[in-house]
Amino acid sequence: MAGGSILGTRVQRKEDPKFLTTGGVYADDVDDPRLAGAVQAAFVRSTVAHGTIESIDIESALEMPGVLAVHTAETLGLEPVPSPFNPAAARTLLAGDKVRHVGEPVAVVVAETLQQATDAAEMVFVDYEFLPALIDLEDALASETLIYEGAGSNAVFDTTALGMPENSSAEEFFADCEVTVTGRFLNQRVAPCPLEVRASAATWDNGRLVQWISTQGAQGAKDAFTAANGGDADAIHLITPDVGGGFGAKIDSYAEELLLGSLSKDLGRPVRWRETRSESMMNLGHGRAQLQYVTIGGTREGKVTHYQLHAIQDSGAFVGMGTILAPFMTRPMASGVYDIPNMEVRTTSVVTNTTPTTAYRGAGRPEATAAIERAMDLFAHEIGKDPAEVRRQNLIAKFMEPHTTAVGQVYDVGDFETALDKALDTAGYSDLRAEQAARRESGADKQLGIGVSVYVEITGGVDPKQEAAKIEVHDDGSATVYTGTSPHGQGHDTAWSMLAEEETGIPMDRITLVWGDTDLVPSGGGTMGSRSLQQGGAAVHQGAIELVDKAKKLAAQLLEADEADIVLDKDNGAFHVAGTPAVAKGWAELAVASREQGDELTIDTLFTTDMATFPFGAHVSVVEVDTSTGQVKHLRQVACDDAGRVINPLLLDGQIHGGIAQGTAQALIEEVRYDEDGNPVTSNLADYGMISATELPSFEVVHMETPTFVNPLGAKGIGESGTIGSTPAVQSAVCDAVSHLGVTHIDMPATSERVWQAIQQAGNES
Repeated sequence: MAGGSILGTRVQRKEDPKFLTTGGVYADDVDDPRLAGAVQAAFVRSTVAHGTIESIDIESALEMPGVLAVHTAETLGLEPVPSPFNPAAARTLLAGDKVRHVGEPVAVVVAETLQQATDAAEMVFVDYEFLPALIDLEDALASETLIYEGAGSNAVFDTTALGMPENSSAEEFFADCEVTVTGRFLNQRVAPCPLEVRASAATWDNGRLVQWISTQGAQGAKDAFTAANGGDADAIHLITPDVGGGFGAKIDSYAEELLLGSLSKDLGRPVRWRETRSESMMNLGHGRAQLQYVTIGGTREGKVTHYQLHAIQDSGAFVGMGTILAPFMTRPMASGVYDIPNMEVRTTSVVTNTTPTTAYRGAGRPEATAAIERAMDLFAHEIGKDPAEVRRQNLIAKFMEPHTTAVGQVYDVGDFETALDKALDTAGYSDLRAEQAARRESGADKQLGIGVSVYVEITGGVDPKQEAAKIEVHDDGSATVYTGTSPHGQGHDTAWSMLAEEETGIPMDRITLVWGDTDLVPSGGGTMGSRSLQQGGAAVHQGAIELVDKAKKLAAQLLEADEADIVLDKDNGAFHVAGTPAVAKGWAELAVASREQGDELTIDTLFTTDMATFPFGAHVSVVEVDTSTGQVKHLRQVACDDAGRVINPLLLDGQIHGGIAQGTAQALIEEVRYDEDGNPVTSNLADYGMISATELPSFEVVHMETPTFVNPLGAKGIGESGTIGSTPAVQSAVCDAVSHLGVTHIDMPATSERVWQAIQQAGNES
C-alpha cells in the first residue's frame, strides 16, 4: 500500500468473489479422481433416548437393492473407548450395549447410491429394552438410574475454585454482607446450526487413508482418525476444503467421519457420507446447557464483596468436550470485570440422555458472563440503584500490566470503565432512562427495557499457545502462505495476506493461502477460542519479517554489498542498497537466484507466547416489550468490543455483527427442547428458532483499541466477544422492561409466551 501501512484499513475480503459467484467447495462437493466410483453411507440411529440393545437385525437391509455392506459395533469389532475426562465412561463409536440419546449411531449401511443406503437403513431393526430417560439436569443428579454404570454417578466431573473456609456454611460465607441476593438461571441448550452440515469422503491411496472432512482443525483431528484406523499417523492424510460454519461444534471428531476409513478399506472403494439437517440437529454437538445457582452479597451502598456460583453443566450423553467446558472456562472467568474479593465457584458436570454438548461460540465464557451480569442486575434492583452505576462502582480499575483476580486468573490489560462510558454515551443512556420513566408513568402497553453488560473474556488460552506458519516465494514473485489455522468464515485469507504484504511488499492479491491439509501443513492448532489472529496471524507476521531478513542476505550477496546497507522498498517489492534504488533485486529475481543456489526462498516459523489475551467491552441493549402479549422487539444494540489492535476494521465489524446476532438469538429465540421421553422436538429448522435480519436492529459498533503486550501485533481475539456481551444485555433489557410490574428474572429465551407468563405470575403474586 503506497505511502502507508495496509494494517488498520478496511480492506475488502479476498474470499468473497468466489463465495458470491462460483461458490465454495465443501466436503460434499469435492471432485477428486481418487473418489471415482465412491459409494454412499447412511447411519441407523437410535429411536430411543436410553435403553439396552437386545438385538440388531440387519438381514432385511442386506437384501435391499444396491446394498454392499451393513455393519454394527460387533461386525466392525469396535472396542469401548474410555473418556479422557472420566475413564469409567466408555463407549463404542457405534452403540454396542446400550443407547444414550435419540440419534446415536447404532449401525451403518453402505450402498451404491445415497437413496439406496437411506432406504436400507430403514430396514435395520433394533430391539431395545427401555430405561428411564434422564433429560433434566437435577433429575439426572438425583436419579438411581445411571447412564454409565461404571461411573457410579451421573455427576462425572466436579471442581471447586477457592471456596469457603473448610467446614463453613453459606450463611457464614455471606455473614458480613448487608445485602444478599440469590438466583437460579438457566443458560439454555442451543444448536450450532452451521449452514453446511457435516460431510466427509474417504479413500485409501497407496496404503494411506485420504479423507476430506468439514472441521475447524484438520491437524487437531488427526489423532482421533489415527486411533480409529489402526494407529499409524503417517498413514493418515486429512484435507479440509471450504467449511460452511463451525461455531465450535466442528472442533470435535464424530463417529460418522471416524468410521468411513474402515468402511472404505473393507469394501476397497471410496465412501462418502453427508448428514441431513435433522441428523445435524440431533448429533452435531450442542452448546451452553448450563444451570447456574448464584448468590451475590455486599453493602447497601453498592459494593459487591461476595459471590458464589455453582454451575451445573449438561454434558449430554457422552463424557466429551462439553464435560470440561464449565470447569476450564466458566470457572476462571466467573468474576468477570468486577473487583470481588471473596469468591467461590463450583462446577459439576452431569450426563443426560440428550445430544452431547461441546464447544459453542465462547465456550464457557458467555455462561460466566451471563451469570455475573444477571447477579449484578438483581443486586442493583435489591438496593434500588441504577444497574450501570452499580457496575461502575465495582469495576476493576484500569490496568496496563497483568492483573490477578480473586479466582487466580491473570488478565493482560483492561480499561473496563472507558468501555462502559463509551457504550453508555453512544446509547444516550440518561435519555433512555427518561423515556422509560415517561412510558411507565403513562401506563403504556409497550414498555422500554434497557440492558447493560460489561464483560471480559479469555482468548487464545488453549495450550500449547503457539502456531506455525510457512511462507514460500515463487519464481514469478508471488507467494504462498501456509497456516495451521483453518478458516470457516473469519476472513483469514484477507488478514494473513495483509500481514504478509505489510512486511514483504508483495501485493496481497499475489498471495495464496493454504490451510487444512495435514501433508502440506503438518502442525497447527486450528481455529477456535478466538486464537487465530493473535497466534496464527502473529506467526505469519513473524514469518514475513524472517523472510525479509533472509531475502536481504541474498540481495546483499547479489548486489555485492553489506547486508546492513540493504533496504526493502515495499512499494515496489524490491531490495536495493540504501541511497541507490536504481539497482535493485525483486522478489522474483531473488526466488530464482535462491533456487539456482540449491535453496528455496522459504521460511518456516513458530510463534509462541506464554499467556492468553483478554478482550473486553460493554453492550447496551434497548428493547420494547408489549406487556399485553409479551412480544419483544429488539430496538437497538450498542457494542463496544475492545480486541486490542485492529488489523482490518471490516473483518472486526463482521465478527461483532455475527456475534451479536448469535447472542441475541439465544436471548430471545433459540432453544433445543426434548419431550419427557427424550425425543427432540426441535430437530429441524421449522421447529427450531433461527434468528433472521427481521428480528435484529442495525448494530451500533463503537471502536476501542487497548493493545496487548502478549503478541507483537497487540491483537486479541474478536470472534466470540459480540456473543458474550450481547446475550446478557438483551436478556437484562427484557427483564428491565417489566421490572416495574414485579418481574425480577426471565430465563432465556425470552419468548413472548415466557414474558407474558412472567408478567401474569408477578401480577398474581402482588
